[in-house]
Amino acid sequence: MTQHQRLLIIDFGSQVTQLIARRLRELGVFCEIRPYQSVTDAELRETPPQAVILSGGPDSVTRDGSPRAPQALFQLGVPVLGICYGQQVMMEQLGGRVEVGHHAEYGRAFVSPAPGHALDGIFAGLFQDGREEVWMSHGDRVTALAPGFQVIGTSANAPFAMIADEARRFYAVQFHPEVHHSPNGRILLENFVRLAGFTGDWTMAGYRDEAIRRIREQVGDGKVICGLSGGVDSSVAAVLIHEAIGDQLTCVFVDHGLLRQGEAEEVVTMFRDNYNIPLVHADESELFLGALKGVSDPETKRKTIGRLFIDVFQKHAAEVGGAEFLAQGTLYPDVIESVSFSGGPSVTIKSHHNVGGLPEKMGLKLVEPLRELFKDEVRALGRELGLPERFIGRHPFPGPGLAIRCPGEITREKLEILRRADAVYIDQIRRHGLYDDIWQAFVAILPVRTVGVMGDSRTYDYACALRAVTSVDGMTADYYPFTHEFLGETATRIINEVKGINRVTYDITSKPPGTIEWE
Repeated sequence: MTQHQRLLIIDFGSQVTQLIARRLRELGVFCEIRPYQSVTDAELRETPPQAVILSGGPDSVTRDGSPRAPQALFQLGVPVLGICYGQQVMMEQLGGRVEVGHHAEYGRAFVSPAPGHALDGIFAGLFQDGREEVWMSHGDRVTALAPGFQVIGTSANAPFAMIADEARRFYAVQFHPEVHHSPNGRILLENFVRLAGFTGDWTMAGYRDEAIRRIREQVGDGKVICGLSGGVDSSVAAVLIHEAIGDQLTCVFVDHGLLRQGEAEEVVTMFRDNYNIPLVHADESELFLGALKGVSDPETKRKTIGRLFIDVFQKHAAEVGGAEFLAQGTLYPDVIESVSFSGGPSVTIKSHHNVGGLPEKMGLKLVEPLRELFKDEVRALGRELGLPERFIGRHPFPGPGLAIRCPGEITREKLEILRRADAVYIDQIRRHGLYDDIWQAFVAILPVRTVGVMGDSRTYDYACALRAVTSVDGMTADYYPFTHEFLGETATRIINEVKGINRVTYDITSKPPGTIEWE
């Protein structure tokens, strides 16, 4: 068991629940996220946390059978903060009222202070400009407060946007302070954990030590194979596991024929030159491309690739002398988009090739030491482990590779065109000194051909889309604001240097509503 001060986040299924934990980790607070249905009254009484946050969620407390918090929570005497659905749950269970049928609020809103209340404690430092910009996402709203609560702030469509029962240290807000669209949300969360007595005793060095201990406890003297892609996630996972169990680990680099230009050679050389970890280079491109021939549905692509990865790892597990465990660099954004975290009620966005467990026939157990971390936290862990910066600073690259940057049917011709275009694009970004300013950049080849003119001849070639985004954690993202000069220069280079493309577009979609990858 952890010796850290513990804050419990009860998850009601919000897509941004993990952002609460991320914000609190930045403050040095150890958080445990648990789905609401797994937290019992008996457990809370036996091992009470130091404070509790109730997350948002997609349900309505007015619906029969909708999620509730354990009732014992409100008798523990610890501070509680309800966010969005969490606020509504508190009111419903403590004697207030929540109704449907009022005006909803989605996106930016402004909260004004209610007259007659001191803005101290959890609300200290807010309303410096007379109102607070926040991010709302609710249909229902509180229409009557539970006994003991007072209104602290109101918005146009949430008359009880900020409420508090100071005597019991119960607080609730209708908006989401954990997202960056609520600029001062961090202040509110920081005030809450300070009020709860947290001293900030959680660090990445501490996480490293705990992860190593958990790996040793799980693996014992068993052998582990690690799926290595050469990206940040799998590299950090491999080095962390190697530090925990040494030569019980063998890495398997699978070349599925869907890598970027020169990537297989670069990854194998880079890893073998830096770490004394056994590495198997498995060229399985014929297997993967053969299975993907004629496949155009994105979910089928992902599931086919996931199934084949399992087959390949199973084969190499036998070759390395009976490995019992398969290690993966799965991150939390992968998990939350694929299946709800820890069995919680989140809505599935899309499947990921490395999420969802392993088939029984494989006979391997999963080791996923990064499963609860965001990308920037993985990079911090990589630095803690001493990985070279060129490992840590690489843009994310998806496990399915170019398959999900090639909407429609995958062909060898389209993959080769895509590789060349992507190489030109990344070269342009590096030449202009922009690589480290961008979270992720890539080219998608589109499943359409367009008419063009090159010289005096008519062309009928593919169009492509450039994608570059800024992000902190991969959960939300915005397009990178290239200059028109950069885009024009890059389009000219791609069309001149890549045979098969005659039209270039730039994707300016944010996440949400889009995802970072095209499929």
